[in-house]
Amino acid sequence: MKSEPNVFSIDDLIARPNQIEPWEGVRNYQARNFMREMECDDLAFFYHSNCKEAGIVGIMKIVKSAYVDDSAFDEKSPYFDSKSTLEKPRWWRVDVQFVRKFERTITLHELKIQSELADFQLVQRGNRLSILPVTETQWECILLQI
Repeated sequence: MKSEPNVFSIDDLIARPNQIEPWEGVRNYQARNFMREMECDDLAFFYHSNCKEAGIVGIMKIVKSAYVDDSAFDEKSPYFDSKSTLEKPRWWRVDVQFVRKFERTITLHELKIQSELADFQLVQRGNRLSILPVTETQWECILLQI
């Protein structure tokens, strides 16, 4: 799960009450669909994007499975979507909880040079989705980097 650290960082998650935060604002249908497949107790990597050192900075846990992202209904929200309605919501979110912050960032460059991660969507050219699936094999390979 990607976030720009100047918008919401792993340190922001750590600072939240109970270290829990709704992961709102996903406005891509494929990323939304990946998020809707998440279940409570699933683990996710926290990835800092669009920054000097992009990469995986920690782990979070899904503590509430997908539910309607009501920021889409708030005209003052940067995530407002006039086509999303209470009767036909388009956007969803999950609640995440901090699990672990890595001592160092596992950089995108490091991920790209791992042959075991060649099929990982994050390292494939042009992939900009904010939420991506991670296989068990990919998860284990990434954890070996820390």
